[in-house]
Amino acid sequence: MSAVLPPDDDAAIPAFCRALGIPGLADAHVHFLPPRLQRRVWEYFDAAGPLIGRAWPIRYRWPDQQRAAHLRAMGVRVFTALAYAHRPGMAAGLNDWSLGFARATPGCVPSATCYPEPDVASYVAGALDAGARVFKVHLQVGGFAPDDPLLAPAWGLLAEAGVPVVVHAGHAPVATAHTGPGPFGAVLARHPRLRAVVAHLGAPDYEPFLLLAEDYERVALDTTMVFTSFFDDLAPFPAAALPRLRSLGLAGKVLLGSDFPNIPYPYAEQIAGLVRLGLGEAWLRAVCWHNGARLLGTGEAG
Repeated sequence: MSAVLPPDDDAAIPAFCRALGIPGLADAHVHFLPPRLQRRVWEYFDAAGPLIGRAWPIRYRWPDQQRAAHLRAMGVRVFTALAYAHRPGMAAGLNDWSLGFARATPGCVPSATCYPEPDVASYVAGALDAGARVFKVHLQVGGFAPDDPLLAPAWGLLAEAGVPVVVHAGHAPVATAHTGPGPFGAVLARHPRLRAVVAHLGAPDYEPFLLLAEDYERVALDTTMVFTSFFDDLAPFPAAALPRLRSLGLAGKVLLGSDFPNIPYPYAEQIAGLVRLGLGEAWLRAVCWHNGARLLGTGEAG
């Protein structure tokens, strides 16, 4: 159990970090997108599109620099700028934008994406050479199979480089033919050294994805949206699996994720949900700071 109190609002998060004895938060699942694409994504959420399935009002519909400043004010010292391609021909341009955004934004980890297409090996190698330290693949939105042969060179390059890739592989919020533990498990069987981070703890198939993290040395999971009241209505985490979650977190295999800014509640609710699990202060320190800072290669894991 923890004597550290959950933050009541965003302004209380720095005090939470001080009480826990960590320098801040490391958030492995934050999105920044080119303005035109960002507008389209928010419009999709506003319309509760078919891959959303419910009302989903965006809480932090602010300009980029205001959102980055808010992250810093909350004590989020390390964060990503995850973009994701949903059609051929867009990933390389997204990578140029994301890497440029990271260079101009303190605390932002250089981020990139990929899509199954003939030139994927070329632009993934280019992004790695340009300093990308995390990739994002969204199987649900992208609508492609993770074991598509066109994507195999990218998985190989990422496994060899040891650069983590945040993968939306779970069915939530709406299942597709290519989501779930089976399709991504097939990729891991072929690329067992892939440093993957399963988004949303693999919701709603939590336990099969926990098993993948237990079976594969380099597989981790992020907490994105899980343990919030909004997500509990959609895909509650099974209480019986909490001991496994605790063990994985202490082993460095559970990372804080938020989905900021695309969340319908205050950022603090994600942190408060983790505290209320009662898995202990060592687990909170690992999940909220150490694991993410270490995996994302910031040099600030201590």
